[in-house]
Amino acid sequence: MASDKEYLDYVLERLSPLDEFSCRSMMGEYILYSDGKAVGGIYDDRFLLKATESALGLLKERNIEMDRDIPYEGAREMLVADIDDPELCYELIKAIAKDLESRKKK
Repeated sequence: MASDKEYLDYVLERLSPLDEFSCRSMMGEYILYSDGKAVGGIYDDRFLLKATESALGLLKERNIEMDRDIPYEGAREMLVADIDDPELCYELIKAIAKDLESRKKK
């Protein structure tokens, strides 16, 4: 099932304060980028973020439980983010982007 453009617009509106944030359509779904790094996406009208070490550490530090799901068969498990808590989403996205930058430099 492809994601609804209206849901994408809602997510992008909630994340609009983030600098260097963009998206790209891919096979009916949307990949979300922060500073050019793929940090998550919209899959079947679910806002999913990569479950990186720093993101998981942030959740653990704050004692926040977040559901996990796979975006499509064969993919890695991702965090099911609550876009109605944009402050937490901002922090998670920044942590994920930082982790991805570190991986790239290795």
